[in-house]
Amino acid sequence: MFVQLAILNLVILLCCWVWATLNRRVGIVDVAWSACLALNIILTAIWVDVAPIPIRLFIGIFSGLWFIRLCAHLLRRYLAEHQEDTRYANMRRAMGKFQHLGFLLFFIFQAGLALLFYAPMWVLLTTPQQDWSSAYPVYLAVAAIILILAFVGESIADQQFYRFKQQHRGLTMDQGLWRYSRHPNYFFEWMHWFVYPILGLAAGLYLLWIYPVLMWLFLYYITGIPFSEQQALKNRGQNYLDYQQRTSMFIPWKPKKKVRTWII
Repeated sequence: MFVQLAILNLVILLCCWVWATLNRRVGIVDVAWSACLALNIILTAIWVDVAPIPIRLFIGIFSGLWFIRLCAHLLRRYLAEHQEDTRYANMRRAMGKFQHLGFLLFFIFQAGLALLFYAPMWVLLTTPQQDWSSAYPVYLAVAAIILILAFVGESIADQQFYRFKQQHRGLTMDQGLWRYSRHPNYFFEWMHWFVYPILGLAAGLYLLWIYPVLMWLFLYYITGIPFSEQQALKNRGQNYLDYQQRTSMFIPWKPKKKVRTWII
């Protein structure tokens, strides 16, 4: 089934590449990526009947809902914006006349990336019942608490940011959860990836701990925070620099008090 899902992901991403080529808006790739993950998880939970039923229900329903919500949020953002996302506009300029081939390879890469981040769910759902510890309900309860906290946190952060941007174009979002972290949505996304290694402890799947590390590297150094910070500084200048100086970058924390300078 893994091969069939890989083909499904590739077909979805290639269709989206055609769409992006026609309307010159590559941001649809983010929507497609999260949709692929949701489909992969739900279809596997339904058709692969080897893991304990509570594990299948938990991953199929709650992990599926995680990526459905993410997909819906990204789609809403995509539909609300009527121009190319800055990230992809920069990529388009950098690739120049090779942009069609470049974006084709990029969409294919995203199909592979969807499989990479679907892998922990696949491993858990294809682990036979006899390989699970009798204490797995305890691990399941801990994982459920983490997932609920992460789901609520990221949903609130995304909704706060979306509403702020609708009303305050060009200003820095520093309210709600964004008062305590410059990227609370990324923090709760990262938090969510602890669910699967915790479940894996009940089945001896210790390699799944690589996923929180992998997601942290992606968010902290590659696709998430660096670009967002660079664009915010470029667009909002000193206003965002002040926000940087008083607000934690990733983990929510009490903001620093503004330092008052006295001139004698």
